[in-house]
Amino acid sequence: MLIEELKAGNSFYLHKLYDLYAPALLGIISKLIKYDDLAEDVLQETFVKTWKSINKFDPDKGKLFTWIARIAHNTAIDFLREQAGVRKLKTLGIDMVSFQVEKNYPVNYNTDTIGIKELINILPPSQKQILDLIYFQGYTQIEVSERLQIPLGSVKSKLRYAILLLRSHFN
Repeated sequence: MLIEELKAGNSFYLHKLYDLYAPALLGIISKLIKYDDLAEDVLQETFVKTWKSINKFDPDKGKLFTWIARIAHNTAIDFLREQAGVRKLKTLGIDMVSFQVEKNYPVNYNTDTIGIKELINILPPSQKQILDLIYFQGYTQIEVSERLQIPLGSVKSKLRYAILLLRSHFN
Protein backbone atom coordinates (compact mmCIF):
# COMPACT_ATOMS: atom_id res chain seq x y z
CA MET A 1 0.00 0.00 0.00
CA LEU A 2 2.83 2.43 0.87
CA ILE A 3 4.49 2.00 -2.52
CA GLU A 4 1.22 2.44 -4.41
CA GLU A 5 0.40 5.64 -2.53
CA LEU A 6 3.90 7.02 -3.13
CA LYS A 7 3.62 6.23 -6.84
CA ALA A 8 0.24 7.95 -6.85
CA GLY A 9 1.96 11.11 -5.57
CA ASN A 10 0.44 11.15 -2.09
CA SER A 11 2.89 13.22 -0.06
CA PHE A 12 1.40 12.06 3.24
CA TYR A 13 3.02 8.69 2.61
CA LEU A 14 6.36 10.35 1.96
CA HIS A 15 6.21 11.53 5.57
CA LYS A 16 5.38 7.98 6.63
CA LEU A 17 8.33 6.70 4.59
CA TYR A 18 10.57 9.26 6.25
CA ASP A 19 9.42 8.23 9.72
CA LEU A 20 10.04 4.57 8.91
CA TYR A 21 13.45 4.77 7.29
CA ALA A 22 15.15 8.06 8.20
CA PRO A 23 17.05 6.77 11.28
CA ALA A 24 18.46 3.74 9.45
CA LEU A 25 19.33 5.75 6.34
CA LEU A 26 21.01 8.42 8.45
CA GLY A 27 23.15 5.65 9.93
CA ILE A 28 24.24 4.57 6.45
CA ILE A 29 24.98 8.14 5.39
CA SER A 30 26.80 8.98 8.63
CA LYS A 31 29.32 6.21 7.99
CA LEU A 32 30.46 8.19 4.94
CA ILE A 33 29.78 11.76 6.06
CA LYS A 34 31.08 12.55 9.52
CA TYR A 35 29.36 15.87 10.19
CA ASP A 36 25.78 15.53 11.41
CA ASP A 37 24.39 18.61 9.67
CA LEU A 38 25.88 17.56 6.32
CA ALA A 39 24.64 14.00 6.77
CA GLU A 40 21.14 15.32 7.44
CA ASP A 41 21.33 17.40 4.25
CA VAL A 42 22.25 14.26 2.31
CA LEU A 43 19.38 12.43 4.00
CA GLN A 44 16.96 15.11 2.80
CA GLU A 45 18.41 14.88 -0.70
CA THR A 46 17.93 11.11 -0.54
CA PHE A 47 14.23 11.50 0.16
CA VAL A 48 13.86 14.08 -2.60
CA LYS A 49 15.49 11.67 -5.06
CA THR A 50 13.32 8.84 -3.77
CA TRP A 51 10.17 10.90 -4.22
CA LYS A 52 11.13 11.94 -7.74
CA SER A 53 12.08 8.45 -8.87
CA ILE A 54 9.63 6.26 -6.95
CA ASN A 55 8.02 5.17 -10.21
CA LYS A 56 11.29 3.42 -11.12
CA PHE A 57 11.07 1.16 -8.08
CA ASP A 58 10.14 -2.44 -8.92
CA PRO A 59 9.09 -4.50 -5.90
CA ASP A 60 9.83 -7.70 -7.84
CA LYS A 61 13.55 -6.79 -7.95
CA GLY A 62 14.04 -6.06 -4.26
CA LYS A 63 12.80 -4.46 -1.09
CA LEU A 64 11.95 -0.78 -0.83
CA PHE A 65 14.44 -0.19 1.99
CA THR A 66 17.29 -1.74 -0.02
CA TRP A 67 16.43 0.47 -3.00
CA ILE A 68 16.32 3.64 -0.87
CA ALA A 69 19.49 2.60 0.98
CA ARG A 70 21.28 2.41 -2.38
CA ILE A 71 20.00 5.91 -3.23
CA ALA A 72 21.26 7.16 0.15
CA HIS A 73 24.68 5.57 -0.34
CA ASN A 74 25.04 6.95 -3.87
CA THR A 75 23.88 10.41 -2.79
CA ALA A 76 26.49 10.43 -0.01
CA ILE A 77 29.22 9.37 -2.46
CA ASP A 78 28.14 12.08 -4.90
CA PHE A 79 28.26 14.64 -2.09
CA LEU A 80 31.80 13.58 -1.11
CA ARG A 81 32.98 13.76 -4.70
CA GLU A 82 31.50 17.23 -5.07
CA GLN A 83 33.18 18.38 -1.85
CA ALA A 84 36.52 16.98 -3.01
CA GLY A 85 36.18 18.97 -6.23
CA VAL A 86 35.39 22.14 -4.30
CA ARG A 87 38.40 21.63 -2.02
CA LYS A 88 40.63 21.07 -5.01
CA LEU A 89 39.49 24.36 -6.51
CA LYS A 90 39.99 26.16 -3.20
CA THR A 91 43.55 24.91 -2.84
CA LEU A 92 44.87 26.04 -6.19
CA GLY A 93 48.20 27.66 -5.62
CA ILE A 94 48.41 31.43 -5.69
CA ASP A 95 50.90 31.15 -8.53
CA MET A 96 48.36 29.32 -10.67
CA VAL A 97 45.61 31.78 -9.85
CA SER A 98 47.77 34.85 -10.41
CA PHE A 99 49.05 33.39 -13.67
CA GLN A 100 45.48 32.89 -14.86
CA VAL A 101 44.50 36.42 -13.82
CA GLU A 102 47.53 37.98 -15.49
CA LYS A 103 46.99 35.89 -18.61
CA ASN A 104 43.30 36.74 -18.92
CA TYR A 105 43.43 40.33 -17.65
CA PRO A 106 46.77 41.87 -18.55
CA VAL A 107 47.45 45.19 -16.87
CA ASN A 108 50.23 47.53 -17.80
CA TYR A 109 50.93 50.21 -15.28
CA ASN A 110 52.31 53.42 -16.62
CA THR A 111 53.51 55.64 -13.81
CA ASP A 112 53.15 58.65 -16.08
CA THR A 113 49.41 58.17 -16.46
CA ILE A 114 48.53 57.49 -12.84
CA GLY A 115 50.30 60.53 -11.46
CA ILE A 116 53.07 58.88 -9.46
CA LYS A 117 55.84 60.90 -11.07
CA GLU A 118 54.11 64.16 -10.23
CA LEU A 119 53.49 63.00 -6.69
CA ILE A 120 57.14 62.02 -6.23
CA ASN A 121 58.16 65.57 -7.08
CA ILE A 122 56.90 66.69 -3.66
CA LEU A 123 59.67 64.67 -1.98
CA PRO A 124 63.00 66.14 -0.93
CA PRO A 125 65.73 65.24 -3.48
CA SER A 126 67.48 62.66 -1.24
CA GLN A 127 64.21 60.78 -0.57
CA LYS A 128 63.22 61.02 -4.21
CA GLN A 129 66.56 59.54 -5.31
CA ILE A 130 66.28 56.60 -2.88
CA LEU A 131 62.66 55.91 -3.84
CA ASP A 132 63.58 55.99 -7.53
CA LEU A 133 66.50 53.59 -7.09
CA ILE A 134 64.53 51.10 -5.01
CA TYR A 135 61.06 51.13 -6.58
CA PHE A 136 61.67 52.13 -10.17
CA GLN A 137 65.16 50.78 -10.82
CA GLY A 138 64.96 47.68 -8.65
CA TYR A 139 67.92 48.20 -6.33
CA THR A 140 67.92 46.71 -2.84
CA GLN A 141 68.35 48.93 0.20
CA ILE A 142 71.88 47.57 0.69
CA GLU A 143 72.78 48.33 -2.93
CA VAL A 144 71.45 51.89 -2.56
CA SER A 145 73.49 52.32 0.62
CA GLU A 146 76.65 51.21 -1.19
CA ARG A 147 75.93 53.20 -4.33
CA LEU A 148 75.17 56.46 -2.51
CA GLN A 149 77.78 55.76 0.19
CA ILE A 150 75.39 56.43 3.06
CA PRO A 151 74.56 54.21 6.04
CA LEU A 152 71.92 51.54 5.54
CA GLY A 153 69.91 53.00 8.44
CA SER A 154 69.75 56.35 6.62
CA VAL A 155 68.46 54.65 3.48
CA LYS A 156 65.74 52.90 5.48
CA SER A 157 64.77 56.08 7.34
CA LYS A 158 64.58 58.24 4.22
CA LEU A 159 62.59 55.57 2.41
CA ARG A 160 60.17 55.28 5.33
CA TYR A 161 59.66 59.06 5.52
CA ALA A 162 59.14 59.22 1.76
CA ILE A 163 56.47 56.52 1.90
CA LEU A 164 54.74 58.19 4.85
CA LEU A 165 54.71 61.53 3.01
CA LEU A 166 53.31 59.94 -0.15
CA ARG A 167 50.73 58.01 1.86
CA SER A 168 49.50 61.22 3.47
CA HIS A 169 48.57 62.53 0.01
CA PHE A 170 46.34 59.53 -0.66
CA ASN A 171 44.22 59.97 2.46
